[in-house]
Amino acid sequence: MFDLTPLQWLLSGIAGFFVGLAKTGISGLGIAVVPLMASVFPSRASTGIILPMLIMADIMAVLYYRRHAQWNLLLRIIPFSITGVIMGYFMLGIVNDMQMRYIIAIVIIVLLIVSALKDFGVIRENAIPTNIIFTATMGILAGMTTMLANAAGPIMVIYLLSMGLMKNEFIGTSSWYFLLINCFKVPFSASLGLITPTTLLFNVKLLPFIILGAVVGILIVKKIPQTAFRITVQVLAFAAAIKLIF
Repeated sequence: MFDLTPLQWLLSGIAGFFVGLAKTGISGLGIAVVPLMASVFPSRASTGIILPMLIMADIMAVLYYRRHAQWNLLLRIIPFSITGVIMGYFMLGIVNDMQMRYIIAIVIIVLLIVSALKDFGVIRENAIPTNIIFTATMGILAGMTTMLANAAGPIMVIYLLSMGLMKNEFIGTSSWYFLLINCFKVPFSASLGLITPTTLLFNVKLLPFIILGAVVGILIVKKIPQTAFRITVQVLAFAAAIKLIF
């Protein structure tokens, strides 16, 4: 087991809470988990520690929101995301973390600006495309970034918001997407030595925090109106993009 200080255990517990909260409530908040865990463990090692935490929370979210998933959207984007995961696996030694952060941040910010302008009626309704080229681009980018840094959340926020989903459909579709993709990533991470019996035991110790976050997330979604939900995830996605740059 890892020899952590009380502060490091606290940060790990907060990260677990945020994972659960992001998966069942406020999508986009999960990006905060990446720097939190990277402050406790080396950046590369932290990706293998985070992945099982994400899967635990994905399972909870799927159990609660499974009826709301839009499978037509999932079946369109998942093949491209699988391609992106494989590309990300081979790119681990080519593209450095900072370069990937800049790419993700720029894509997110540009799409958020377009989305905001559409919401205010400044540009036409179909300014954000929903065709196969857009789906392929977002799917591959999400797959690559989730393999490289577990940071695909903001990208999927933009994709799902562009599809005009209601909040429960948004969370249900997102939950199934990440459960399937994260499970697909496990053999790759294990082959790199990032997931071990020691890291899995550590994950189990964080399970109570993940469950607590998931319950709080469900309660929040029940109370928050659709418009407020959309604005919240957009703001958090923008904040995540800025965080990736700095």
